Amino acid sequence: MPILGIIASQNYPRITNSYESIMTATVSTAVGYVEFTSIPSTFTHLQIRAIADTTAGDVSIKAQFNGDTGGNYSWHTMYGDGGGSAYSDYNGVSSTSYTSFARGGNGSGVFSASVIDILDYKNTSKYKTLKSFTGKDSNGGGIMWLSSGSWRNTNAITSITITPESGNLKTYTQFALYGIKGA
Repeated sequence: MPILGIIASQNYPRITNSYESIMTATVSTAVGYVEFTSIPSTFTHLQIRAIADTTAGDVSIKAQFNGDTGGNYSWHTMYGDGGGSAYSDYNGVSSTSYTSFARGGNGSGVFSASVIDILDYKNTSKYKTLKSFTGKDSNGGGIMWLSSGSWRNTNAITSITITPESGNLKTYTQFALYGIKGA
């Protein structure tokens, strides 16, 4: 008979040191983009952790991979504000040159927090998939977004350019890129 709880969890193998910091970018003055280059191919997945705001307020923050500005991206997002309002948006294939993966704050000092996973970033036999979770609280009026995206290219990701849909990334915005080891 299986044992549940803490004792049972001790029976599963643990992955130690599974996240490794690759690089961090902190915006010291408002800029149009942040770029991670020379991403090593020594991990299984990537993760970006962001605390972000834009000069345009609540707009999408987007990513381009390896400088690809063609129409090889798509994304889907859903959000809710806790007050019954919900929203869903989809951007089909070949219509943009980026994938939307995070949101800015509200432009008045409220930053959003995001965790973005980029799966199988170095696998050259399949397209790349992203999933993200973003949230912010604006004086009790919080919003959460769940997003997914795709880059329809089989090249390994070696660089990521992050830009807001409009405006600039505000001072103190921070992006941290991690490599994930294991399965």
